Amino acid sequence: MLKAIANLFRLFLIARTLARHDALFPLEKLGVAPAVMTLVRLISRRRAPGRPGERLASACETLGPTFIKLGQALSVRSDLVGEEVASDLSSLQDKLPPFPSDQAKAIIEAELGRTIDELFNHFESEPIAAASIAQVHFATTTDGEEVAVKVLRPDVEAIFASDLGLMYWVARMVERARPDLRRLKPVEVVATFEETIWLEMDLRMEAAAAVELAENFAGERDFHVPKVNWQRTGRRVLTTERIDGISIDEVEALVDAGLDPRDIIEKSAQAFFYQVFRDGFFHADMHPGNMFIGRDGALMPVDFGIMGRLDRKTRNYLADMLLAFLQRDYRRVADVHFQAGYVPAHKSRDAFTQACRSIGEPILDLPLDQISLARLLAQLFQVTEQFEMETQPQLLLLQKTMLVAEGVSRKLDTAVNMWILAQPLIEEWMWENRGPQARMRDAAETAMTQLERLPVLLDRIDLAGKMIEEGGMRLHPETEAALRSRDNNLWPAAIVAAATALVTTVIVLALAG
Repeated sequence: MLKAIANLFRLFLIARTLARHDALFPLEKLGVAPAVMTLVRLISRRRAPGRPGERLASACETLGPTFIKLGQALSVRSDLVGEEVASDLSSLQDKLPPFPSDQAKAIIEAELGRTIDELFNHFESEPIAAASIAQVHFATTTDGEEVAVKVLRPDVEAIFASDLGLMYWVARMVERARPDLRRLKPVEVVATFEETIWLEMDLRMEAAAAVELAENFAGERDFHVPKVNWQRTGRRVLTTERIDGISIDEVEALVDAGLDPRDIIEKSAQAFFYQVFRDGFFHADMHPGNMFIGRDGALMPVDFGIMGRLDRKTRNYLADMLLAFLQRDYRRVADVHFQAGYVPAHKSRDAFTQACRSIGEPILDLPLDQISLARLLAQLFQVTEQFEMETQPQLLLLQKTMLVAEGVSRKLDTAVNMWILAQPLIEEWMWENRGPQARMRDAAETAMTQLERLPVLLDRIDLAGKMIEEGGMRLHPETEAALRSRDNNLWPAAIVAAATALVTTVIVLALAG
């Protein structure tokens, strides 16, 4: 009871802040604690300027770290908040006043078990950046290496834990009081947000992401990931190589440095393509403050707290779908969705083809430099709700990343479309990964996987057969009869599976040769 009263009071305080920014609409739509909402409206009437999403973003900044992160998370969920609000939330600034450097030093020493003097020859007191979760200081190690040191805010874990508890309480209330909103899975949304937040607050995970991205681009001269200093990294501290570059959106500075904006766009398109299609592992927070350009024109990303992953099936779907859209083959777009199982088989393929055409034509009829694949994906995800397509969180994150990339590209050169530059790479990747040889290779891998599993399957069946003979298991008579004849049926099947795998592998090797 006391906990419920405390949650209601905290909800009142949050609602009052939202109302002061004229951004109470999310809680009103959810129908949470109507009595509280009525009271808040009576005592906090205010007309704030801007669109609803802009007012909500301003309120999130006032409410602090958890709500800034929540706003950023909702910026990729246009299915929940609508395209306009999601777009406005995407510009939410993750900036907070810095905390004292003495506290930062104390956190570093407690985390690494060494004094600042043992770790660094020089540690700059003023941070170069301060966000909702951490702030960054420049330093020089005792080995003479210039580094950037990221330090979690004091007590940030406790703040997030408390706020997440309230969010779970609200989500459960919504599911009980509003059955019509259960399809939005509010508790699941909060759980996904929680998982993302805790991963982002373990800086060892960010360090591991940086190393993985660096390994994926090993040998690439045009993409440089700062090296991680593992001896000075822990759960609450991350130390990386300090980079010297120009922010990707400082066009005049880039030109003054002798760099060609079109060349930067081309490198960005290539790097994006490699991350998404080749590796299935991409930087998902690529705003201008997280991408710098070296004096040699190399791309230098920073801040690897938010990364996205795409499995092979999703990458195949994405490549097939985007290329079909660019070729205006809307039937193929529909086929891809049905084959991937994203749209249920009982839905009309013709109707879905028509819906895809209604999305593609207005966008693809624009001049090349104005075509937005991010906008295309956003509209596709909205339309697919009518066809019972389940939300794909990894694709929503990708769509947000594409939107940011497009914005940066247009700022560099309004006459260049980065996706048109990337189209030949997508086509080449598709031939290598979706062409006849690739399909044969996939078939061989599937056959070999099945063959590897066969001994385990035979052992399990043999064990089941022994249990039946000993009277320790009772099955349906037909199943029991099938198991008793296993010696007559399974080994021929094993021979066929082995032969299939062998023949398929030989064919693949012959084609590759």
